[in-house]
Amino acid sequence: MSWGTELWDQFDNLEKHTQWGIDILEKYIKFVKERTEIELSYAKQLRNLSKKYQPKKNSKEEEEYKYTSCKAFISTLNEMNDYAGQHEVISENMASQIIVDLARYVQELKQERKSNFHDGRKAQQHIETCWKQLESSKRRFERDCKEADRAQQYFEKMDADINVTKADVEKARQQAQIRHQMAEDSKADYSSILQKFNHEQHEYYHTHIPNIFQKIQEMEERRIVRMGESMKTYAEVDRQVIPIIGKCLDGIVKAAESIDQKNDSQLVIEAYKSGFEPPGDIEFEDYTQPMKRTVSDNSLSNSRGEGKPDLKFGGKSKGKLWPFIKKNKPPPPPPASASPSAVPNGPQSPKQQKEPLSHRFNEFMTSKPKIHCFRSLKRGGATPEDFSNLPPEQRRKKLQQKVDELNKEIQKEMDQRDAITKMKDVYLKNPQMGDPASLDHKLAEVSQNIEKLRLETQKFEAWLAEVEGRLPARNEQARRQSGLYDSQNPPTVNNCAQDRESPDGSYTEEQNQESEVKVLATDFDDEFDDEEPLPAIGTCKALYTFEGQNEGTISVVEGETLYVIEEDKGDGWTRIRRNEDEEGYVPTSYVEVCLDKNAKDS
Repeated sequence: MSWGTELWDQFDNLEKHTQWGIDILEKYIKFVKERTEIELSYAKQLRNLSKKYQPKKNSKEEEEYKYTSCKAFISTLNEMNDYAGQHEVISENMASQIIVDLARYVQELKQERKSNFHDGRKAQQHIETCWKQLESSKRRFERDCKEADRAQQYFEKMDADINVTKADVEKARQQAQIRHQMAEDSKADYSSILQKFNHEQHEYYHTHIPNIFQKIQEMEERRIVRMGESMKTYAEVDRQVIPIIGKCLDGIVKAAESIDQKNDSQLVIEAYKSGFEPPGDIEFEDYTQPMKRTVSDNSLSNSRGEGKPDLKFGGKSKGKLWPFIKKNKPPPPPPASASPSAVPNGPQSPKQQKEPLSHRFNEFMTSKPKIHCFRSLKRGGATPEDFSNLPPEQRRKKLQQKVDELNKEIQKEMDQRDAITKMKDVYLKNPQMGDPASLDHKLAEVSQNIEKLRLETQKFEAWLAEVEGRLPARNEQARRQSGLYDSQNPPTVNNCAQDRESPDGSYTEEQNQESEVKVLATDFDDEFDDEEPLPAIGTCKALYTFEGQNEGTISVVEGETLYVIEEDKGDGWTRIRRNEDEEGYVPTSYVEVCLDKNAKDS
C-alpha cells in the first residue's frame, strides 16, 4: 500500500490532506496549552484557598488551633497546598514534554512538506515541458508532411502538363524532393522527442512521483505516530503525579484519624479552668434573735437592704456593692423575640460567691491612691503584669508561659554572648582581623540584658511559686515573697491589692484569710461615700415583669418607669435606678429605653 502507486494522480488532494494533518496537530498543541493554563489556575486557586484559611501568625486564632481537630484541619490545608503543587507539576511537564516538542516538530514538518511538494511540482513542470515539446514536434511533422504532399501533387501536375517547360517541371520536382526531405527530418525529430517524452513520462509516473508521494506518506505517518506518542505522554504526565496525590489524600485521612475528642476536651479544661473551689453551703442567718448581727462568711455583698440594721456603714451605703467586689453583670438575656412567659424569671446570672474579709482589709483603707481603680474594675483596663486579674489556674498558665519565654530569651542572649566571646578570642589571637576592645561594649550590653532578664524571670517565678503554693488557697509566705518584687515594679492601676476574680466574675479575697470584719468599718465607708452616684441618662418603661433574684439585678413590674444610668454595652443588659438607694441590671429586651439626648451627647 503506497500513495505513489495508488494515488499517483491525487497530487492536489494529498497536498490538502497533509495541510489538514498539520492543522490537527496545531489544534492538539493548543488544547494541551489550555490544559496547562487550567492546571496552573487551579493550583493557584487551591493555594489561595489554603492560604486563606491558614491561621494568622501571632494571633488569637493561632492559639485556638491547638485542638486535634484544628490541627487536622491545618494538615488538610497543608496537604491541599502540596496537592496544588502536583497540578503545577502537571502543567510544567505538559509544557516541556508536549507543547515545546510538538511546536518544534510542527515547524520541521512544515519545512519537510514544503520541500516534498516543491519536488513534486518541479517534476510536474518537467513532464509538462516535455509534453509541450512533443506537441510542437508533432505539429511540425504534420505540417511538413502536408507540404510535402502538396509539393508532390504540384510536381505531378506540372509533369503531366505538356505546355509546361522542362525547366518548370524540374523545378517542381526539386521542390517536391525538398519538402519530402523536410517531412523526413520532422518525422525523425518527432520520433526522437516522442521516445524521450515516453521515457520521461515513465520516470515521472513510476519513479519520481512514487518517490515523492512515498516521502509525503512517511511524513504523514510520522506525524500520526508523533501525535499518538504525545497523547500517551499526556496521560503519563497525569499518571506520574497520582502516587503523590494519593499520598496527599492519605495525609488528609491520617490527619482525620488523628483527631482525639478526649484530648480536645482536656485542652478545653486546661484553657478555661479557673482553679476556684465551688461555693459552699450558705449558712442560715436567723433574723428573729435580737442580737447584733455580724458579717458571716457568705454574706459579703449587698442584698438590696434586706434587714441589715447593724451592717450599714452610713446612710449612703445602702444598695452599694463592697468596693473591692466587682459589680457583677448577669449573662446575656434571651433574644428579644422570646416572650417573658418562656423565661419566667428572666435571664439568670451566676451566683456570686461571698468570701470573708481578710486582714488585708487595712490596705484598702490606708492606700487612697488605689481607690480610683475600682472604676477600672467595672469598665475594664490594662492587664496587670502579674496577671492577677485572671483566675488562679489561668494565671498559673500565663505565668508559666511568661517564664518559658524569658528563659528562651536568656538562652538567646547567652548564645550571643558566647559568640561575641569567641570572636573576641579570635581578635586577640589575630589582631589584624579586628580590635578586641571594640567588642567590650557589646559584651557588656549583652551581659546587662541577661541580668535584666534573669531578674525578670525570678520575679515571674516568684509569682508562679505563689500561685502554685496557694492553690486552692493563698499561701501567706508566698504573698510576702511576691511583695518584694512588687516593690521593685509598682503595680498598675488595675492591680488593686492583688484581688482575685472568682468564677462568676466578682473580685473576692482568699478563703484562708478569715479575720474579723469589724475593723474601722466606719472610716472605710467614709472614703467611698464621697463617690458621686452615676447620673441618669434617660428613662425606661418596663414592658414585662422581671424578678431580679440574682446578684446585681433589680426587680421591675410591668409598666413601671425607672431611670437609666448605663445603657446596653452589647451584652444585653441595661443598668437602671429606681431611687437613690435601689439600682441594678435588667434585660434590655424587657424595657423600652428613652435616652436623654443632652445627657447622651455629654
